[in-house]
Amino acid sequence: MWTSSQLLQRPFFKPLAKPLVLATALLLGGCAHQKSTELTSDAQWQQTLAQWSGAPAILLGEQHDQTSHHQWEAATVRHLAAQGQLAALVIEMAPAGGDTRALKPGASDEEVKTALLWAQGGGPGGWPWQDYGPMVMAAVQAGVPVLGSNLPRAQMKQAMGEARYDSHLPAAGWQLQLDAIKQGHCGLLPESQFAPMARIQLARDEAMAKVSTAAHKQAKPGQTVLLVAGRGHVRSDIGVPTWLAADFEPKVAIAQSDKAQAAINMKADKLLTLPGTASKDHCAELGEQWKNRAAPKS
Repeated sequence: MWTSSQLLQRPFFKPLAKPLVLATALLLGGCAHQKSTELTSDAQWQQTLAQWSGAPAILLGEQHDQTSHHQWEAATVRHLAAQGQLAALVIEMAPAGGDTRALKPGASDEEVKTALLWAQGGGPGGWPWQDYGPMVMAAVQAGVPVLGSNLPRAQMKQAMGEARYDSHLPAAGWQLQLDAIKQGHCGLLPESQFAPMARIQLARDEAMAKVSTAAHKQAKPGQTVLLVAGRGHVRSDIGVPTWLAADFEPKVAIAQSDKAQAAINMKADKLLTLPGTASKDHCAELGEQWKNRAAPKS
């Protein structure tokens, strides 16, 4: 994994181990689509960014365990920053309130992590810094503010009980959220917890939308806010875009691994397949954890 300084010294959009594979161009009306055999070069992705120039925000949706997705995001940060087009980098991986604006471009990794409240953003110690540090530091060293945007842990319990989230989406969209919770917990979560957990997801989307909107209001004319989050959070039909004002029209790009068993069907402006590795069977891991839990005391 590159260090932050090494990453900034690399040419913009240096080719990855394999060229990007474009799965589709536009997803119209949320319809299913098939993979394209066209290989996408770095130049083609830069062309896409040029076409999106002036968009208030660009939303990048990743698969969290794929290194090539992290490289793609870091390269996009470097490119937009070099063009003077990047107003702010907004990330799911740090809680709302995390903010690097008070730091100088030469700030250390530890100073940046402290400013972003990084340890509060995920599991013990936060999200893997080796995955996201290069992207974050590319922005900091370019003088671009990095803003945490995820729902703080302290607010999650309250969000679980807020029924207003149940009607934010059309019925079909709400059902997609419930289905995602069921599948994401491998059928092990009691059905009574589907709605509370889905509310947390929507609350996270709402929080990311608020931070992105505030960042855009402070941007210079022609600049873009870049949001990086899990792909479910950025999809146009049920994610962050549903919380944005009608006149705030972001561009959405979602990535999947070329090792995925099937093409994903998520509404976005661009769907990319990047070279990757087979994902772990998290259901098998979760099943073992549940099986090995200590039996409750009677």
